[in-house]
Amino acid sequence: MFYVTIIAYFCAMLSSDHKNKKRLRLQRLSVLALLTAALYSCASIGHLEGGPYDEEPPRFVSSNPLPGSLNTKQKRISITFDEYIVLDKPGEKIVISPPQVQQPEIKASSKRVIVTLKDTLKSNTTYTIDFADAVQDNNEGNPLPGFTFTFSTGEQLDTMAVGGTVLNAADLEPVKGILVGLHANLEDSAFNKLPFDRVGRTDSRGRFSIRGVAPGKYRIYALQDADQNFAFTQPMEVIAFQDSLIIPSMEPAVRQDTFWIDSLTIDTIIPRDYTRFLPDDVLLRCFKEKTTPRQRLARSERLVPNKFSLYFTAPSDTLPRLEGLNFDENNAFIVECPTGRNDTLTYWIKDSLIYLKDTLAMRLDYYYTDTLDRLVPRTDTLKLVSKQKPKTDKEKIEEAKKKEKERKKREERGEKVGPDTEFLPVDVYAPSSLDVFDYLSLTFEEPVASIDTSMMRVMHKVDTLWVEIPCYLEQDTLDLKSYNIYTDEWIPGDSYCFEMDSTGIHGLYGLFTDKIRNEFTVKKLEEYGAIFFNITGAEDGDFVELLDGQDKVVRTVTVKGGSADFYFLPPSTYGARLVKDTNRNGVWDTGKYDTKLQPEEVFYYWQQLELKANFELTQTWILNDRPLDKQKPDDMKKQKPDEDKQKNRNRNNNRNY
Repeated sequence: MFYVTIIAYFCAMLSSDHKNKKRLRLQRLSVLALLTAALYSCASIGHLEGGPYDEEPPRFVSSNPLPGSLNTKQKRISITFDEYIVLDKPGEKIVISPPQVQQPEIKASSKRVIVTLKDTLKSNTTYTIDFADAVQDNNEGNPLPGFTFTFSTGEQLDTMAVGGTVLNAADLEPVKGILVGLHANLEDSAFNKLPFDRVGRTDSRGRFSIRGVAPGKYRIYALQDADQNFAFTQPMEVIAFQDSLIIPSMEPAVRQDTFWIDSLTIDTIIPRDYTRFLPDDVLLRCFKEKTTPRQRLARSERLVPNKFSLYFTAPSDTLPRLEGLNFDENNAFIVECPTGRNDTLTYWIKDSLIYLKDTLAMRLDYYYTDTLDRLVPRTDTLKLVSKQKPKTDKEKIEEAKKKEKERKKREERGEKVGPDTEFLPVDVYAPSSLDVFDYLSLTFEEPVASIDTSMMRVMHKVDTLWVEIPCYLEQDTLDLKSYNIYTDEWIPGDSYCFEMDSTGIHGLYGLFTDKIRNEFTVKKLEEYGAIFFNITGAEDGDFVELLDGQDKVVRTVTVKGGSADFYFLPPSTYGARLVKDTNRNGVWDTGKYDTKLQPEEVFYYWQQLELKANFELTQTWILNDRPLDKQKPDDMKKQKPDEDKQKNRNRNNNRNY
């Protein structure tokens, strides 16, 4: 009605007889502008009310050559669709088989895709161009899924296909974008030396389809092709292989097409005949081989006067031999190795006469990987200069005077000032709410020279009295600057206290700890739950990893008698993963192609478990009751299907219109 009123007013203005024609002209221009804005607003409102959102993908119209053409000699393929299109990540998604050594030119132009092959066409060969979902409409980005174009340079078209899924062997994640290839050459060396005969690429669900396959016998592989030569030639490339041969076949099959009246009501179910190509359920577990890096000294550094560090590129069974050139190295250091592999070493210098030197000169003997990949002895001479200069006696005196002057000023202001004493820093782990299976710990910034355990106590509150209980101290096996404090048993729900008198611990460089007192309470049993797995298919020595919602390990238990039991769990949502630990080393081990060693098998419990406080869950777990690609719960997968992302994108776009 508002717009009708404006139009009527505009017409009246045009027919009126004003004396001031200049003023009339300005009024007419103003109303015309208002009318234009109103009509534009009408169009905008119509857009906001919206029509149906375009979710239809592009449709194939024609091509040159035609699909399935025989005796084709042309290397330029033009494919036309019913609307303007774009290509999404063509270099990643589009796969041409047989694989092309020279990269083809693939581009979108208007409603066409043009593919120009650079390699010489092979005779009597079926060519397939698998676009996956790279073809999308230009406006909304709706993809055309599974679009493949095929032609032959010979008299016949090979139509067999092989399909399956690629998973990460360590965590059963779907692997997106990895090449999967077939070799008609059944020699093991073909994977290392020859390009694939036929290839496909996995989608966001880890699924692949290799098309245009001729009858015969093949070996199948997956390859994350870093150097793009379609062969396993780089030791860091991710690979997968199957021990058995692939023999393509086909069979008649029937599928049920269901038509729905609405989301709940079925209209019609129509059986349809089709040709099923086999195998279509190949499962490949991909992995990266464990490689030993070449051994060398990567770098050395001395950030502060009293310690220096050596960094090697690979682990070693032995420590390097160090000889001081301007100091006596005997009993001069405490050596720290945080990794336990002798590849990262920190030397804490005990004697101030040594660490006050501006430069430490030393000879270092260690093993080095030569050009023939042999470990041979090597000697380096190092001169380490501290990046932080030690304080001179004069600087120390000046610093002491400055502190004394500041202390007197605070006293003059009436502030309470205690003795200015520097203590050995210590991080005490004694949380206010301690788990029943946990222990206390002390962590220092430097190695400890001595600990007087008689000055350390753990007290148990009985009624209103504190009663000392037995405790013992152990140095951490990985961190020599950490010490763990254990007791025989915590009583759930009771209160405790850890105490240590001042000067109870003496640091390597002369400082003592201050007095320590930390009170805490042990959690009640009612705050925990438990999960018990009864497992079919596992052996003693295999292990189960309890996982959080992000697939991170919370706790690990070894299988005994077909059971894996987890006690004292806080309420949360958990998943579970079992590792078939064939070598009984307590960790998952990768595979190796040269020796045909597959990675250790991994299985997931098929659902996440919601554990509440004071509850116990008992679960029956049959390892092979479902295929590996159906085991890992979807909520735990980091690789989400692209079609789900597209649905979310369309849903968000619908909200905007």
